Amino acid sequence: MEEPVSYRKIIHIDMDAFYASVEQMDNPELRGKPLAVGGSEIRGVVSAASYEARKFGVRSAMSGVQAKRNCPELIFVRPRFDRYKEISKKIRKIFHDYTDLVEPLSLDEAYLDVTQNKKGNPSASLLAQEIRQRIFDEVGLTASAGISVNKFVAKIASDYNKPNGQKTVTPEEVEVFLEGLDIKKFYGIGKVTAEKMYQLGIFTGKDMKAKTAAFLEHHFNKSGLHYYNIVRGIHNSPVKPNRITKSVAAEHTFNENLTSEIFMLEKLERIAGELEKRLRKHKISGKTVTLKIKYSDFTQQTRSKTLPYFISDKGILLETAKELLYQERMKESVRLLGISLNNLNTEIKKTVVVQLKFEF
Repeated sequence: MEEPVSYRKIIHIDMDAFYASVEQMDNPELRGKPLAVGGSEIRGVVSAASYEARKFGVRSAMSGVQAKRNCPELIFVRPRFDRYKEISKKIRKIFHDYTDLVEPLSLDEAYLDVTQNKKGNPSASLLAQEIRQRIFDEVGLTASAGISVNKFVAKIASDYNKPNGQKTVTPEEVEVFLEGLDIKKFYGIGKVTAEKMYQLGIFTGKDMKAKTAAFLEHHFNKSGLHYYNIVRGIHNSPVKPNRITKSVAAEHTFNENLTSEIFMLEKLERIAGELEKRLRKHKISGKTVTLKIKYSDFTQQTRSKTLPYFISDKGILLETAKELLYQERMKESVRLLGISLNNLNTEIKKTVVVQLKFEF
């Protein structure tokens, strides 16, 4: 007899319009109304939008001006990250009642490996349903879930029946499920890459699957082999409960566009101070300093410098950022500046995942 194939059981939980839903939960007057967290009708960028606002085309990363133009009745609310973190901790506590293999991606989403779980339940679909119900009962918010054999497919599936739904893609269904998707639905394929694929005649997962590994590598370099594998449901990245921080950043969007480097230096000093606090808090240092510049026309530029030693000091961060600022002249007035530190001294940890076969 042939040995049965082993599969992981991965759940991706994604909170529904998390920031906006928290604001509507805490303030009943906002319920049922189009809401944007972050930005304003004059400045800034939308961090999150309620489903009522999304009906008008309001999306995260959209300028406040454009959001208000799309939805004149839109209500802007300042973000309260301390509150979002508080709610996120409650949700993660629920996750850990089921498994210790929890990999948070942000405050509002996480992967759970429930191949072996604390409830002894062989059905990942039933576990996802139970987790979503507990989040609603104990926190007051809705969540969606994707369930499948790896993180990639689970991530895509969680968006399938949003909001407040879930989608299971069994091992036998994975390839057919991926073949039927528009390639812009593939996690990690952005607008630019999708456009390039369209030009190459790749519109769906089925089209991508028809291309050879050599073809995809020729047109997409190292990413080509990744695309070749994922469209076949091959994605072996384990759930990493101790996710390694790869960069730490601080940035600020200004109420008025800046045209003088002198004013920019004042802002950079504050940003460097905030970044130093974050680095010291987590005992992190790094070698590569990156200056992020967003211009008034919303184009973005980054400039980086790698130092021969690890740093976390505000003074060195600021001096390096100043050097990068003066590297070339500004194209336009500036609406946002940011400093990030990469190439960190965080240790690489490996997680060993045992794969067993259970029923979905």
